Amino acid sequence: MLTFEASYTRLPEMLWSTCQPTPVKAPKLIAFNAALAARLGGGEPPDEATLAGWFSGNQLPPGAAPVALAYAGHQFGNFVPQLGDGRAVLLGEVVDPQGQRFDVQLKGSGRTPYSRGGDGRAPLGPVLREYLVSEAMAAMGVPTTRALAAVTTGEGVVRQFVEPGAVLTRVAASHVRVGTFQFAALHQDHAALKALADHIIERHYPEVAGAESPYLALFEAVLKRQARLIAKWMGVGFIHGVMNTDNMSIAGETIDYGPCAFMEAFDPQKVYSSIDEGRRYAFSNQPVIAQWNLARFAECLLPLLDGDQETRVEQATAALRRFNDTFDPAWARISADKLGLAEESEQAAQMMAALEAQMQQGRMDMTATFDALTRYAQTANEENRDALLALTEKPDALAPWLDEWQRVQVAGQDEARKQAMRQANPVVIPRNHRVAEVIESAIEGDFAPFYQLLEVVTHPFDESREARQWAAPASDREQVLRTFCGT
Repeated sequence: MLTFEASYTRLPEMLWSTCQPTPVKAPKLIAFNAALAARLGGGEPPDEATLAGWFSGNQLPPGAAPVALAYAGHQFGNFVPQLGDGRAVLLGEVVDPQGQRFDVQLKGSGRTPYSRGGDGRAPLGPVLREYLVSEAMAAMGVPTTRALAAVTTGEGVVRQFVEPGAVLTRVAASHVRVGTFQFAALHQDHAALKALADHIIERHYPEVAGAESPYLALFEAVLKRQARLIAKWMGVGFIHGVMNTDNMSIAGETIDYGPCAFMEAFDPQKVYSSIDEGRRYAFSNQPVIAQWNLARFAECLLPLLDGDQETRVEQATAALRRFNDTFDPAWARISADKLGLAEESEQAAQMMAALEAQMQQGRMDMTATFDALTRYAQTANEENRDALLALTEKPDALAPWLDEWQRVQVAGQDEARKQAMRQANPVVIPRNHRVAEVIESAIEGDFAPFYQLLEVVTHPFDESREARQWAAPASDREQVLRTFCGT
């Protein structure tokens, strides 16, 4: 059984509100992540009825003290002074056997003081999407919030049409966002801002506590985590869809899976969000947007830095400009792994850029391309070479790149590099059309396809024939071009 604590409620009350989940009609457990619960130190789980009650909000787990968190945020570049958890409550925090603290949150649990007229509920589709995608990301080694449970409510939720309602239980290192700091800074409450920063240092970045300028060091530490996170996103073709400041975790995890997707045919300007008409959050823009969001975080921290205003701005600006000092080496290492090159290869980034150009020109599926390249690296036979060339509309243009790659790759290849290449290139991702299929089946009452897809995407490097049956790119008829938030 999980034991809850509530360190966040020791912060000033302007940052949170006590809020009880709204009971639902007929909760039923869809999925329970027993492995994650065991990692959190939950021991033997109770029966399904009890789990359904806990994770729907109908009954509180022992020790839970629900609160909704306040935050502000820039949404598509426009500042909104009060957002907050409009359909979620934080049950509390659990400390795992290694001493690491995690938030446990119900999402879709009813109205809160921050609902702004919304019903506080979540349709089944977005809950299943977040469950699948977040668990796939974790399996691929990308820092992320996790899915602990999903429950249907026995009630309908009206969006574009009436869907079954559901509640997701989400586990995160923290739910504090850039927008949380923006909320404190907006109210010009220096004590609250300092308390929030100290809370984050103690919980996530204790190594900066003794720094000469701890709040500048905090900014630098958050920046480095974000730079490494975005590099990992780019490595698996992940497009977040809504990189608003209220969706950027201070802990450096992927958070708030709304209109997200994994890129299929490679296109640097690809977006999936139905409302991102200006392509602000396109795939290739994600490193730049991360820096933009971090600049907003730096602005919040300025009152805590040393020196006069000009000095503070100079310090924060200098730190922000070092984003690429972390991102570029991280991307170079990811590129080397994905291409099967030596870790220290100076050609990895250049060869990756050339391959991306080929993928774009030849309309190549990103995941399938790197999977095929991995198989070719493992065998170097003509059959696998031909299979790779068959993925592009311009095989004559790709062939010279492939010859150069083989020359460079063979020079530094060994079994460790082959293994690193496989672990950098998933066979299976939660493809849009597959996610849409299992959601449609679930809405009709059949969850078997959801369980099958969940099993596959949480073993993304499985090279079995069964796994590859789920790995095929969408046909033109199956393409899902937009995804939605579900709020």
